[in-house]
Amino acid sequence: MVRNKRVGAKASVLAAAAALLLTACGGAGVDAEASAAPSGDAAVAACGSYAIAMHAWVGYTASAQVITEVAKANGCDISQVTLAEAGVTYDAMESGSVDLVVEDWGGGRWQEWADRGALVEVGDNGNVGIIGMYVPQWMADEYPDITDSANLNKYADLFVTDESKGKGAWYEGPPGYTTIGEKLVSANDLNFTVLPQGSEAALIDVFTKASENKTAAIGYWWTPQNFLAKVPMARVNFPANDWTDAAEASGLTDYPELPLIKLATPKAMEANDAFTKIVKNFKWTNDDQNAVAADIESGTDPAVAAQKWIDANAETVAGWLK
Repeated sequence: MVRNKRVGAKASVLAAAAALLLTACGGAGVDAEASAAPSGDAAVAACGSYAIAMHAWVGYTASAQVITEVAKANGCDISQVTLAEAGVTYDAMESGSVDLVVEDWGGGRWQEWADRGALVEVGDNGNVGIIGMYVPQWMADEYPDITDSANLNKYADLFVTDESKGKGAWYEGPPGYTTIGEKLVSANDLNFTVLPQGSEAALIDVFTKASENKTAAIGYWWTPQNFLAKVPMARVNFPANDWTDAAEASGLTDYPELPLIKLATPKAMEANDAFTKIVKNFKWTNDDQNAVAADIESGTDPAVAAQKWIDANAETVAGWLK
């Protein structure tokens, strides 16, 4: 999620979804495979064995599972490997244990691995990621100017908790996600204490309780993410900019919009099989991802949720195989 993301899994239903994010694996049945198989010039005689990196947020699972099901239906042997983001995943690609990152929020941090020939950028996957700091919608309704970062100190006392040491509690993204919370608080002289959360599910719990109980909370969140359709939140706006590397962020400006990209190993891209075609051509929208993610969050097996989307978007899928 720039999810060094991911950027941001999720809790009963959301807790189940978190487990699905970490363990998502499986394939469609015979009928599903037949429905996704290409015909004519799109048919490929043979496909190799590949491993897809799995990152711990439901949107990533949605994208990876769709690719998994289409690839399996076209003769590929696909495994899924749960990994932390960024360096760990890039190292796994270099070692040959992972062949594809479906949705990278790293903002170019993979370049040193690319320079060594461990991986290649394959292009955008169609999703556009936006990270930011959010408050529950009720706060924006009651305090309309709170969404301007220049006014945060005026409301800091509302956010004080037992953990925040007399300052406002600033709920930051989990370890491994791309975050600049410490820089934002320091550079803008904000009267807040940064409190990193251990998981996406923990952030969901913070925002869900704040919305239900009308308590104050400010925390790290991102889109695409189906949670915003369930619990309305408002983004706190810092001055906009276009940095892509969190290490270079001054903290004076907000997170940038980030076209999310695919990374693959040279092995996968040079095979020229069905998997190569799918990886090169896979592209869908934030709405597409959110639709599959919503089904997964509702308890649907990721493979079943993915196949539902595949069956409803046969023309798009066929285009990936050309």
